[in-house]
Amino acid sequence: MPSAFQFQCHFVLIFLAASKGETRYLEVRDAGEDEPFLLLSEDLKRELSAGQIYRRALRCIDMLSIEGQFTFTAEQPQLHCATFFIGEPEELITIDYDFVNIDCQGGDFLKVFDGWILKGEKFPSSLDHPLSTSQRYIDFCESGNIQRSTRSSQNVAMIFFRIHQPGNGFTITIKKSTNLFPCNVISQTPSGRFTMVIPHQHRNCSFSIIYPVVIKISDLILGHLNGLFLKKPTAGCAGVGDFVELLGGTGLDPSKMFPLADLCHSFRGSAQMKVGCDNTVLRMVSSGKHINRVTFEYHQLDLQETENKKENSIEEFCFPSI
Repeated sequence: MPSAFQFQCHFVLIFLAASKGETRYLEVRDAGEDEPFLLLSEDLKRELSAGQIYRRALRCIDMLSIEGQFTFTAEQPQLHCATFFIGEPEELITIDYDFVNIDCQGGDFLKVFDGWILKGEKFPSSLDHPLSTSQRYIDFCESGNIQRSTRSSQNVAMIFFRIHQPGNGFTITIKKSTNLFPCNVISQTPSGRFTMVIPHQHRNCSFSIIYPVVIKISDLILGHLNGLFLKKPTAGCAGVGDFVELLGGTGLDPSKMFPLADLCHSFRGSAQMKVGCDNTVLRMVSSGKHINRVTFEYHQLDLQETENKKENSIEEFCFPSI
């Protein structure tokens, strides 16, 4: 049975598919007036192709993956609302406040969070984000007109809001910009290919895939290793400042996940692992002294693949959770 975390994450990603106009992949029966998965995808495509600004109303719990202008108006007290934003791996998200009409003194709030939070777990984790947890929250009621625009540090961000008075609300504009060296990423899809590069920066970068997957690393360059001078470590990557690790778990926060494998040496070829966990993360740790790079591809795990042993496969993990 899928875990609660996996259900919540897949619900968010299904919302994403709907927001992108990909509802042809969803089967909806007897949809009511408030059915969240029904969007006019053809109208959306025409608007975007014509260069128009896409506009629509926000729901209390919502998901956005496209640029545009979005308005929330409370029809009744809304006390626990959030909108998740996600872009392509190489994109950053900017949230602009165009109009805000909330009662901060009456207990309303509107906060941006630099990343995602689900069930108290954060992505990126506190170990991987350049800002402290408190700095990652931008509270409109505290900053007001001082900071009406916020840009994320990675391809995901979110807002939390509470509005008591019907008729109150806000309007935001979502824009995207290019990130030349994507670091922390949540994948929108269960399959893909990605190259992560950390150029002389002391930071940790995580790529999260919220599906059971087969992941194959085809190229790994760690600057501290040099051909004939390679030495095998005696205990994982202990003492090595630059390495890649694979993590698996049932939550969102990489720092709370189980380490599956450490890769301490540069190589070209193929290292493959089948991971049946709810969430799979490839994480690169960089000392900042070198240019480190890893290329990998992944696809959603088929249950039949658990019975097929492939060359260069590493031990399988988490299959009871599938």
